[in-house]
Amino acid sequence: MNLATSVPLKQIDPVRYQIPSDYDPGMRVPGRIYANEKLLVDILKDKAVHQVVNVAHLPGIVGYSMAMPDMHWGYGFPIGGVAATNIDEGGVISPGGVGFDINCGVRLVRTNFSEREVRPQLRTLVKELYHHVPAGVGSQSGLRLASTELKQVLAKGSRWAVEHGFGTPSDLEATEDDGGIKDANPDFVSERAIDRGKKQIGTLGSGNHFLEVQVIDKIFEPVIAGELNLFENQVVLMIHCGSRGLGYQVCEDFCRLFVQCLEKYQIVVPDRQLACAPVQSPEGKRYLAAMRSAANFAFTNRQYILHMVRKAFETVFGQTWEELGIHLIYDVAHNIAKIETHSRDGKNLQLCVHRKGATRAFPAGHPELSEKYRRIGQPVIIPGDMGRNSYLLIGIESAQETFYSCCHGAGRVMSRSRAQKEFKAHELIKELEARGIIVVAESLDTVTEEAPGVYKDVTEVVDVVDQAGLAKKVCRMRPIGVVKG
Repeated sequence: MNLATSVPLKQIDPVRYQIPSDYDPGMRVPGRIYANEKLLVDILKDKAVHQVVNVAHLPGIVGYSMAMPDMHWGYGFPIGGVAATNIDEGGVISPGGVGFDINCGVRLVRTNFSEREVRPQLRTLVKELYHHVPAGVGSQSGLRLASTELKQVLAKGSRWAVEHGFGTPSDLEATEDDGGIKDANPDFVSERAIDRGKKQIGTLGSGNHFLEVQVIDKIFEPVIAGELNLFENQVVLMIHCGSRGLGYQVCEDFCRLFVQCLEKYQIVVPDRQLACAPVQSPEGKRYLAAMRSAANFAFTNRQYILHMVRKAFETVFGQTWEELGIHLIYDVAHNIAKIETHSRDGKNLQLCVHRKGATRAFPAGHPELSEKYRRIGQPVIIPGDMGRNSYLLIGIESAQETFYSCCHGAGRVMSRSRAQKEFKAHELIKELEARGIIVVAESLDTVTEEAPGVYKDVTEVVDVVDQAGLAKKVCRMRPIGVVKG
């Protein structure tokens, strides 16, 4: 199949397309794109498919250069890109395969409320959430940390927050990597990055980040939903944000360094945005330690936001958050590279798995899952936009072909500049309110840039993931209250 691109795409089945490895002389593996024909039309409008080809050039890459159905053009890797490299065979790590917003991620939080119980207080609740959680470009938290304290955050992750009264041990159990990636080393994080992070713990930022009040409107897997204490018409919260300016600076610092590594290690890539270094090299180890530190910052950021969400609910409803049942279902990382053991052709390999705009989706029984989820599999949270559904899925064994990875969202189809021309913020807010969705935003520009029309239909994306066997749908949520930057 060849739709408006010079890259040949062979359809393997209704949701898999393949780029042969002989398409470009430098490709070490084929490319694989997960999509249906409808999504492919939008995918082929930018150069993301060419980036799938470029990623296939990385030294040590194993299996395929992959892209999820929410894929679109990014820095080096496509957003939605997945690639694993074999560490023992000179496999590399690339900051472009992680992205600038290191551990941009999502956490899903349950409550005891039904929609009927929250509706009378919804506008007050959304305003209270907006008051408690700073949002927008350059937003700053009331929590101000000295450099020495911030380095503790980078080393410990969410455990630092719990130790300081901003959560409970059960929150850690419900967070990927227990909220703190091991072997993080703040010493490899620049002072510039540290300075940028000092005032940003507990802030949403801007762009596609949000805090949403949602309602579960459909359950696909009642048994798993029951295990997670989820039910139809239940009010839940979704928090979507990342490592803010600190993570951006870490990526920027190492992108510059890794360009120099190309010559040092005689690595040839078709795009300098794929600058990389062997995982086992001094530079590779330094980046891993700094990236993990930034990831821990992001986990802590979302944990502190959860703490403030609980306070907002307590203010509005006059009960403790425990009485209100505000418990974390799970927190997943996007934009991350991890050292994982995967079986390929009967052998266990140590791989560096890049997930850029992609979500880890471990199945039931996986040893890296906490006991709480080992029986059912890892929850996978897929946010939509502020006017459309979001989904909760669960990891399954058949996702082994993607190194247990799946999509992370809907995926943009329209630039922010074009969105500013196409949509009017006040009209969007009125339209959403007519549908029962209350929106409060720091900037009207953000509302315009994040209009529902700028994204793919997340239902189409999730259906591809489900059909491809990368994760299984558990339940669907619709937004009723949105806080944006």
